[in-house]
Amino acid sequence: MADEVQIDKQVFHDRLGQFVSAWKADKRSGDALFSGVGSIVILLGKAEENAIFQKNNAMHFWLLGYEFPATLMIFTTETLYIVTTVKKAKHLEPLKGGKIPLEILVRGKDTEQNSKHWEKCLDVIKTAGNKVGTIAKDTSTGPFADDWRNAFRDISKDVEEVDISVALSAAALSAKDENELRSIRNASKACTLLMTEFFVEEMSEILDAEKDVTHKMLADRIDKKIDDGEFFKKIPSDFSVNQLDWVYGPVIQSGGKYDLKLSAMSDDNNLHAGTIIAGLGLRYKSYSSILARTYLVDPNKSQESNYKLLLSIHETVIKEAQEGVAVKDLYNKALGIIRTKKPDMEKHFLKNVGGGIGIETRDSTLILNGKNTRALKDGMTLCVTTGFSEIPNPDPQDKTSKTYSLLISDTVRIRRDAPTVVFTNAAPSDLESTSFFFKDDVEEEQKEPKAKAKKDPKVGAVASTNITKTKLRAERNTQADEGAEARRRQHQKELAQKKHAEGLERYSEAIGDQNGVAQKKFKRFESYKRDNQLPSRVKDLVIVVDQKAATVVLPIMGRPVPFHINTIKNASKSDEGEFTYLRINFLSPGQGVGRKDDQPFEDSNAHFVRSLTFRSKDAQRMQDISEQITDLRKNMVRREQEKKELEDVVEQDKLTEIRNRKPARLENVFVRPAMDGKRIPGEVEIHQNGLRYRDHRGNNIDVLFSNVKHLFFQPCTHELIVIIHVHLKNPIMIGKKKAKDVQFYREATDMQFDETGNRKRKHRMHDEEEFEQEQEERRRRAALDKEFKVFAEKVSAAGTDENVSVDIPFRELGFGGVPNRSSVLMQPTTDCLVQLTEPPFTVITLDDIEIAHLERVQFGLKNFDMVFVFKDFHRTPAHVNTIPVESLEGVKDWLDSVNIPYSEGPLNLNWGTIMKTVIADPHQFFADGGWSFLAAESDDEDASEEEEESAFEMSESDLAVSDVSSEDESDFDDDASADASADASLDEESAGEDWDELEKKAKKKDRDSGLNDEEEDSGRKKKR
Repeated sequence: MADEVQIDKQVFHDRLGQFVSAWKADKRSGDALFSGVGSIVILLGKAEENAIFQKNNAMHFWLLGYEFPATLMIFTTETLYIVTTVKKAKHLEPLKGGKIPLEILVRGKDTEQNSKHWEKCLDVIKTAGNKVGTIAKDTSTGPFADDWRNAFRDISKDVEEVDISVALSAAALSAKDENELRSIRNASKACTLLMTEFFVEEMSEILDAEKDVTHKMLADRIDKKIDDGEFFKKIPSDFSVNQLDWVYGPVIQSGGKYDLKLSAMSDDNNLHAGTIIAGLGLRYKSYSSILARTYLVDPNKSQESNYKLLLSIHETVIKEAQEGVAVKDLYNKALGIIRTKKPDMEKHFLKNVGGGIGIETRDSTLILNGKNTRALKDGMTLCVTTGFSEIPNPDPQDKTSKTYSLLISDTVRIRRDAPTVVFTNAAPSDLESTSFFFKDDVEEEQKEPKAKAKKDPKVGAVASTNITKTKLRAERNTQADEGAEARRRQHQKELAQKKHAEGLERYSEAIGDQNGVAQKKFKRFESYKRDNQLPSRVKDLVIVVDQKAATVVLPIMGRPVPFHINTIKNASKSDEGEFTYLRINFLSPGQGVGRKDDQPFEDSNAHFVRSLTFRSKDAQRMQDISEQITDLRKNMVRREQEKKELEDVVEQDKLTEIRNRKPARLENVFVRPAMDGKRIPGEVEIHQNGLRYRDHRGNNIDVLFSNVKHLFFQPCTHELIVIIHVHLKNPIMIGKKKAKDVQFYREATDMQFDETGNRKRKHRMHDEEEFEQEQEERRRRAALDKEFKVFAEKVSAAGTDENVSVDIPFRELGFGGVPNRSSVLMQPTTDCLVQLTEPPFTVITLDDIEIAHLERVQFGLKNFDMVFVFKDFHRTPAHVNTIPVESLEGVKDWLDSVNIPYSEGPLNLNWGTIMKTVIADPHQFFADGGWSFLAAESDDEDASEEEEESAFEMSESDLAVSDVSSEDESDFDDDASADASADASLDEESAGEDWDELEKKAKKKDRDSGLNDEEEDSGRKKKR
């Protein structure tokens, strides 16, 4: 044995104790598993070149981590006896001293001494009982094995041999611990990497180029790949290529000749473009994993149907493989599916659906067939293998395709009360991923006949929705139906009560942040771990600014003392006479108000150095040090801000590209935000698990479906661009900036169709030419909308597993507002309120909203604001400002229809202070009434308006007296009434100027409606 052999003593005794404990427990419960044996014999003969892992060498690997040839183990419930050679005994000696005694018998060249060892072993067996456990299918060979068998014959009549294979599997080998599972997981990762990243690429290249490559040549390429350390660097963690070894294959089969057994070999026939079965198995640290896939090249309908059936059986077996399930039930479940869907396929189905896997490639006691009664347990690992053999092909592509076989193998782990884990699921097995199409079949889209829309000669090219039915803003109906208003108020009252009850239930205990803000934690900063890391210049006892370590080293009492830049507040320089003073101020508690006043300290009661002052005659040197410290401080603050900004940025999983066919593609689109700030066209592709945008310079943006929160399609109706917008769950990096929204768009206008373009067209005169241009514009926009909508629906279909669905804004429910800097059209969708036309984009998810509050809702104001408070109270409320008051009723109706409770008030509120109060103690906030204070404020305003209205119900004489007194006593009241009357007169003047022909009718209507008093007020205003 090599000198580097090191056996883990702790693992050895833990596993030996586990095995003996299971043995003793079985004795107490009736010897159902171990069959009442008193001793167990594990014999291992000479080392074989092509080692086949069976129970004997599996027990060696399980206990020792190595295989010890020419070694005999005899287990009893009290002691373990090992007979081996001198060299092996040296490695076993350190294992002595455990809970279960270990006795090592060293076998040498002395025949007499060797006979005594055999006699002692035989005495141990006879003393332990009249039953001895052995491995029935033991194939050990060599002189050592022959000597033991000859010695054992002497007592074979006195003891009964019992096959102990099932007990070894159940008590030791089948259920894996965490270290064993980690090794199987690493072996599975290596298998999937070889299959997906190497074999599929090689196979595709061979078939595409129509090269003549034999199965054996292709298998040899795969075989050599496990020595490529660079290739396996894609596997993270502590993976070591040196621990990899082949356990099965690689086996490549095609062309009508298939062997679905583990003993199959790759032959010398060329790879055939039909049904290709690829299987491979790797061992990592003695633990195995097997993976097999069937790839269909230009399959017909029958082949696709049979593969779908096999895949459904395979998935069902894996799903049903739960703890406590009998093995035979898995096979019978698979047969049940076949008999239900395609009974004629039963004769082609394999006789089992896999077996146990681990140190053994296949555990013979855990074969998944219809007779095995063993129950599955947590920690077991299985190789689930389903397949059909020798299936007749009703529509063969060539002579070699008359029959074909199908096979799928995966390595899985059984868990307690949880779904089965598939270690090899990174190698896709769905039909779309395993089908390859190399024939140039052009799929023609079905063209639907377009019905010509009938044209209204009265309207012409002007959209009827652009024609308003009223001429003055004052004439528009802003009053809601009283019955609808009452129902809305009642519904809002119910929503408010429900929201309050939810708040009380959610915050049933007093929890929150002190003072409404998250408490900062004390941070430790380490400049240097060892003395030799200090800069060499510190020995001169000068001030050194170490940019690399972000540290300032100061000479204090003859010693260099490092201070991390985060402990320094600032540095300043001053000149006094011939000396220059450098003052370095440090952070410490109680420095007054400011952003750093809440800086946490490990012990705020300790003594702190607030500042250090250094004096020098070298003014330039002091100036340089001051600037270096200031710059270092600024850089550190900037880095911390950048780090904080990128905290929520996640690294997405790798995009799985579609390689067997061309992905769905949308060409000539632009992306926002633009990469590198440049507007360059590109194309969007739909792949298996996400989208990829690729511009003409080769830059990519990948968006995975698992990171998509919302998907929007916005047509170009009344817009200049058509949009597919993706709102993400977590931000991603695009260039050097993070982005939570990715938008793909194309402009609806085209220069070649514009009047300023150079395209030659037939000249027509006046209206006829303009009408033709408008018709062409309308047709082009409709085609553009259809193209983008179809692509958005394809994205939604591809992301169905991640619940990606396309949403379209309702423009008819839109209202103007200012969510950021500019006034835009806010449009509701099914799940959101969005603004997708101008960056920065706005996407507010309705499910995230706690309540909405309408601010500045009062008579006389033309605009109001809307604030959304989110269920996550730490999130800053969203504002949509300057919404026209004409949209007030529409906004209320929309909020009510999506079950968002709202309130309204006359003033803008300080939401920063309000949210701090809520966060400080949410339980107390809801106990004190919750959001009812917003509704109370609204009710107070309504009451004040009623009081103001009732104050004006007086006689004309009282009104005159009131005017005189207001002129003398209250300038404020005078100005207010003057402004109101001025507004009224201006409205009348503007109405008269805009509609001269209706001026008389308007005056008559005003007199009839009782507005004479208002005219008199405006007259007095003009006179003054």
